Amino acid sequence: MEPQNYLGIYISKSTATAVCLGSQGRDRTILGCFSVSTEQPDPRALATLIAEGCAERQLKFSEAAVALDCAMFMQHNVSSEFTDPRQIAATVRFDTEEALATDIADVAIAFEITSTGQAGSKLTVFTAQRKLLSDILGALQSNNIDPVTIEPDVNCLSRFICRNVPLPADLHPLFCILSRSSGYFITFPQSQKAPTMRTFLLGPAQDRTDLLAGQIPVTAALVNADQPIDCIKVFDTAGSVNHHRLGEKINIEADTVDLAASVAAVPEALADCADTTDFAIAYGAALCYLEKTQTLNFRNDFSPYQGKKVRLQKALKFISISVTILVLAVGLYLQMQLLQKNRYRSRLREKFEKQYSAVMFGKKMPGKIKDAKEELGKAKRHIERVKSGQLSLTGEEAISAKLTLVLEAFNKCAAQTNLNIDSVSITTRAITIVGDTSSKKNTLKLFETIKKSGLEILQQSFESKAGRDNFRITVEPKG
Repeated sequence: MEPQNYLGIYISKSTATAVCLGSQGRDRTILGCFSVSTEQPDPRALATLIAEGCAERQLKFSEAAVALDCAMFMQHNVSSEFTDPRQIAATVRFDTEEALATDIADVAIAFEITSTGQAGSKLTVFTAQRKLLSDILGALQSNNIDPVTIEPDVNCLSRFICRNVPLPADLHPLFCILSRSSGYFITFPQSQKAPTMRTFLLGPAQDRTDLLAGQIPVTAALVNADQPIDCIKVFDTAGSVNHHRLGEKINIEADTVDLAASVAAVPEALADCADTTDFAIAYGAALCYLEKTQTLNFRNDFSPYQGKKVRLQKALKFISISVTILVLAVGLYLQMQLLQKNRYRSRLREKFEKQYSAVMFGKKMPGKIKDAKEELGKAKRHIERVKSGQLSLTGEEAISAKLTLVLEAFNKCAAQTNLNIDSVSITTRAITIVGDTSSKKNTLKLFETIKKSGLEILQQSFESKAGRDNFRITVEPKG
C-alpha cells in the first residue's frame, strides 16, 4: 500500500503551526512540524510562511486541514426539536439565530449532536465570521494549499487526545490543556455522542493553577450528573500549574499528561514548534483523514470544498461525455457506411434482377444472391451441354434452348444491322423469325451471325420495302 501524507495546520491571528503526518496502513509518522508567526495579524503573510516552511523541509502532502484558534470562533449550546441529522442540519441556523437573538447572516456554522432524547437533541454549535474564514481560505489557496476542512481547535485537540492518550478504565477524567494563550477543557462522557468541550483565553499574568481551580467546577457542572468528574489530567505548555495544589483546591485527584510522549515525539522533532499544545492541535487536524472521524467543518456552511476530489469528478465527467460523443460519432460513421453499402447493394440487386429475368426468360430471381448464382450456373452448364451435343432437348427444354441461341445471335449483331423483329414463331422443330434490317448487306450479316451461333437456316426470303430490307427465315439448331 502506497503511503499518503496529510498536513494539519493550526492558525491563530498571528501564528501558525503545521504538522505533516505520514500513513502506512495503521501506522502514523511525524514527517515534520514547525511554527511561524507575523508581527501583525495577516492571513496572507502566514499562508506564505507556511508554504515556504513546507517547501524548505520538502514536506509533500495530498490533503490539508485547518484548525481555527478559539479566539476566532464562539461556542454555543443549542437545542433542536429534531433527532434526525438531516432535519437538524436544515434547521440549525434558525435554532442558533433564535438562541443568540441576533442576525447570523454573516456567520458560518459548524455543529455536532451531543445527545438526543424524546424532547429533541442537544447541540454544540460553533460560529465564526465568514469574512475571516474567507480571508484565511483565500490566503492558503493562493499558496496552493486548499484545506478540505476548517475546524475549531478544541475539536482537533479532542481528536488528538481520544486517539493517542490512554483513558483510565474506571475513571471519568477531565483534560485541562493550557497553551501560551488559550485553555481547553475536554471530557468524554459515555452517555453522550460527542465529548464535552470548553475553551477560554489566558492572560500572561494570570495564575494558571488558581484559574483552573475556578474553571473546573463550572465545567464539571456541564457534564451529566451520573458520570461525575473524578480525576483531572493537566498539561501546561508554560509548566506553571502545580497539580498537587490544584487537586487540594478542588478536592479531585489531579495528575499531568504528556502530549508529546503520547505520540512518541522526541524533542528534536518538536524543535521548530513554538508550543506543544499547538503541535497537538495541528496533529489532531491531520488525523481527520487518517481516523475518518466526524468533523466540525466550517467549510460545509460557507464554502464547500472544491479541491482535488471535485476536480477529479469533473475530469471524469468530461472524459465520460467525450467518450460518449466519440462513441456516437463512430456509431454514426459506421451507420452511414452501412447505409451507403446497403444503397449500393440495392442498386446492384435491382440491376441484377432485371438481367436475371432477361436471361432466365422472365423467371423471378430468388431472395438470396447465392441461390440466383447457382441457378445461373445450372442454366449455363445446361446450355453448354446442349451446344456440345452431350444433351438432346425435347419439349419445353428444346424450345428454351433454341430461343436462347436465337437471342444470343440477335444480341451479337442487333446494333450493327439496325435489326427490328416483327414476330418469332417457335415450334418443337424450328423457329420462324420475321423482321427487317437497314440494308441487304446487314440482312446477310445477320444470317451469317445466326449460322455461327449454332443455328441452321432451313428457309429464307427477303425483299426491299420502304427503305428497309425485310426478311423471313426458319432456323433450327445444328445437329
